[in-house]
Amino acid sequence: MLSTNIKAETHSAHQELEGKVVRRLKAIRSNEDYADLLKYFYAYFSAIENAIATYINESVIPDWANRRHANAIATDIQELGFSVNDLPPVVVPTISNTLQALGALYVMEGSIMGGPYIVQMLKKGGLQNGFSFFSGYGENTGQMWATFTAILNNAASTETQQQEVIGAADETFSNFSKIFNVEKVV
Repeated sequence: MLSTNIKAETHSAHQELEGKVVRRLKAIRSNEDYADLLKYFYAYFSAIENAIATYINESVIPDWANRRHANAIATDIQELGFSVNDLPPVVVPTISNTLQALGALYVMEGSIMGGPYIVQMLKKGGLQNGFSFFSGYGENTGQMWATFTAILNNAASTETQQQEVIGAADETFSNFSKIFNVEKVV
């Protein structure tokens, strides 16, 4: 299945990104630190949403309107008392078709799977709000992920198509990881 292959073939880029995010999470000591981290997510997720907008809609993902979007990150930043200005520069992968868009979306949708652990870490560190993004879909997170991976698994029927999805996902992970090389933006 594509969802299994994509996980295996993007493992290295995924681990690199995860390591950078976890280091940033462990360094959070204030709302300002947390807002700074969220700005990286907001900048990248907004850019990815713009890049996939032409290719992803309700005909591809029937519950698209109910999916988590970058505006949830903006809401969290504002709830913490900061604005969505002063964002880090981002480079998005090349998205020129639905398969590549689904590859990028794999990274975005997959980011919710660790959300409950992130919220728990943040709460242990004394933070009290700004959790809507990392809360994902709440108790429906598992079902939303299963729905997405079912769509993903049916989208690419040939090896060439699967490699196109995997390549876009790998590039999405890698490019997201690179923005964390930029110093604090708040």
